[in-house]
Amino acid sequence: MRDDATDRHDAATWSPLDSDGWYAARNATTALRDALIRAGLERDFPYLRAELNAFGHGLVELGRVSPATAERLAELLRLALASGLERLEEGADETAEHRTGRE
Repeated sequence: MRDDATDRHDAATWSPLDSDGWYAARNATTALRDALIRAGLERDFPYLRAELNAFGHGLVELGRVSPATAERLAELLRLALASGLERLEEGADETAEHRTGRE
């Protein structure tokens, strides 16, 4: 029945727990939090949190950080990108060697 309390979803009964966006934002925030902890930056992102906007879209709020923290994060990203590129190049070399039969 449409008048049952369980069928009504309005602003008074809506919960972020009913939203896929909330879970996506929460999971992404948790993953980022864990990476920041491993990098020793857990105290540098005090505003990190999962949110939903008015449309129910999940967002990750990073907040403001100090210039030193931004520089450290930029360096970590540069190192990660360089490491990833090296691995891609190594993988391409191994693939080429396998195709030509070299070991």
